Amino acid sequence: MPPAPVLVLGIETSCDETAASVVAWNGEGPGEIRSNIVRSQIADHAAFGGVVPEIAARAHVEALDPIIARAMAEAGVDFADLDAIAATAGPGLIGGLIVGLTTAKAIALASGKPLVAVNHLEGHALTARLTDGLAFPYLLLLVSGGHTQILLVRGVGEYERWGTTIDDALGEAFDKTAKLLGLPYPGGPAVERAAQTGDPLRFALPRPMIGRPGCDFSFSGLKTAIRHAAQAAAPLSDDDVADLCAAFEAAVTDVVGDRIGHALQQFRAAHPSIETPTLVVAGGVAANRALRQRLDVELTARGFRFLAPPMELCTDNGAMIAWAGAERLALGMTDGLDALARPRWPLDQVAAPRIGSGAKGAKA
Repeated sequence: MPPAPVLVLGIETSCDETAASVVAWNGEGPGEIRSNIVRSQIADHAAFGGVVPEIAARAHVEALDPIIARAMAEAGVDFADLDAIAATAGPGLIGGLIVGLTTAKAIALASGKPLVAVNHLEGHALTARLTDGLAFPYLLLLVSGGHTQILLVRGVGEYERWGTTIDDALGEAFDKTAKLLGLPYPGGPAVERAAQTGDPLRFALPRPMIGRPGCDFSFSGLKTAIRHAAQAAAPLSDDDVADLCAAFEAAVTDVVGDRIGHALQQFRAAHPSIETPTLVVAGGVAANRALRQRLDVELTARGFRFLAPPMELCTDNGAMIAWAGAERLALGMTDGLDALARPRWPLDQVAAPRIGSGAKGAKA
């Protein structure tokens, strides 16, 4: 008779999604998502063109308890049925992190269940194991509003950062480009829609870092180039905006294709015995079709498998936190009620910071 599955409640409040999920796992293969409730705060922040931390934290306070109740009801479980409570403890906006982690601590204390303080990036890193039972090791490209990294995923808690952005995250560059061009928030989908009718060759934009050794990214110079091109073409027509978006998207896909190409070569050299290695792509920017097409070209040319979880699991959600909690619980990696919220928390604890550090920890 198969063992009873482990049930974990996951809570995610690191940025502008309030989320809770119950995930079941029998200890091998993929997991089962019993519920996955996400409340987006896009409407709360749209007027500001980006996430306002204080507004985000207050929205989490108001929304979290009903969302947890709904996740538990949809899963058909009570707190007594759970094996652990997992919550994002960082990195992210400190106000939101405190809301989610404190709520998880209260539930853990009241129910007598273990607490697992999860690194948000580890949630993204392990999602492909939740959905596909993917074996270690594999490569991860994480592209979101706050993070752009290439990581070697060796195992739970075992990560090696091969590349990171030295300035803006890719999602941030999309959002700032959209705001500059008068497009709505969130910027990624708006830029992608406008680019579909644009001429990517009309504006000559730089390709930062292309041709350089290693796997690091840089997007601030590209963002500046967009601003200069837009100022030179002002006042902007709809066609100008479409052409600028198409040029920006083309530059981004060229940069990511070049950087990931270096990582694929490095992985092949380090793991020659893996016949068909896998690149996992996660984060909200993973929805961009042009980026996916370019990655598919690079991966096919080098004999890699492309794996992107369903879009609802690429963006921030509670299921990825519950799953990371389940994997860590299976290895005895639980935390005390003194676990701290951490606005900075690099997944790779060994590599030197790319752009410095401070009292809150390494920046990247």
